[in-house]
Amino acid sequence: MSSLRPKLVSSPAVATTTVSKRNTQPLKGLLVLLLLLGLVMALASASGAYPIALQDLPRVLWWPTEQDTLAHRVLVDVRLPRVVLSMTVGAGLAIAGACMQALFRNPLADPGLIGISSGAAVGAVGAIVLGVGGFFSAAGAAFAGSLLATWCAYVLGRRSAGMAGLLLAGIAINAACGSAIGLFSYMADDSQLRSLTFWNLGSLAHGSWSILVWLTPWTFLLSVLLYRHWRALNALLIGEREAWHLGFSLTRVRRELIGLVALLVGPLVAATGVIGFVGLVIPHVLRLLMGADHRALLPASALGGAIALVVADWGARIIMVPAELPVGIVTSLIGAPFFLWLINRVGRRRTP
Repeated sequence: MSSLRPKLVSSPAVATTTVSKRNTQPLKGLLVLLLLLGLVMALASASGAYPIALQDLPRVLWWPTEQDTLAHRVLVDVRLPRVVLSMTVGAGLAIAGACMQALFRNPLADPGLIGISSGAAVGAVGAIVLGVGGFFSAAGAAFAGSLLATWCAYVLGRRSAGMAGLLLAGIAINAACGSAIGLFSYMADDSQLRSLTFWNLGSLAHGSWSILVWLTPWTFLLSVLLYRHWRALNALLIGEREAWHLGFSLTRVRRELIGLVALLVGPLVAATGVIGFVGLVIPHVLRLLMGADHRALLPASALGGAIALVVADWGARIIMVPAELPVGIVTSLIGAPFFLWLINRVGRRRTP
């Protein structure tokens, strides 16, 4: 028995050390992601058809000389708004994707599962084909379409218990929206077809301070409201019955999460078009790296999504200089192979 006493005495210290290490690991991961985000933002701001030396960025931004006039205008009026828009949209899509994956308890879920993206696409395409107006009219129609599609999916899906009804309603809404987009495409002329094609591929070329002045605070506010539900999201991972026994009102939690995700993703899709795979890939990768605790996963997903979209848009701008690819093509080229790998991985886990 005496040989056991040292272990018993030292075990609280060992347990405390283990817990402290576990608590610091997410903080270290978040710090690494934050530093990486700053680095890729600087690189993306310096690169493009008009290159700016990385070491000259602070001077060009804050203390420009007469020789830096053109570089200052390029940086402040073109590059920085686009980089900040990439960061904002990527963060919003990724944190929404993390919430949807926990809500459906499925790593293949993303914000478009319940019709948010397809509803926005119908609204924007309809505005383009019907000639309602320019970019802001199409963006407003896209936002309205995303909210309407989400509301229809929720009303139809709540008739069934659990999340199965909402999932089936989302599939039906997406199919109906696809048919509506096909009809509008059939009605469109050549110039309208080109506009709606580029919109459906996603683009950050419309980035400007006038858009960011309301979109970035809106995204931050909705992200904070979603983060407040991290305990409910953790509880949902172990099962709906277990979450109910822990005291969570599942009906209220589902309603609030779906509403917040729709309010978050709708304006992002309206501003940039449809950008796929960011809300699917990034949360799942970070869940594999950092664990499923949403207290750390949600901010990590926001930082990871911001990094991913800044890098994707950076690549879209420099691959074919002076032309540029739609950013949705770049995210799909990277995300589609990962999606296939993910399906294969999930299938292997479920195979006896």
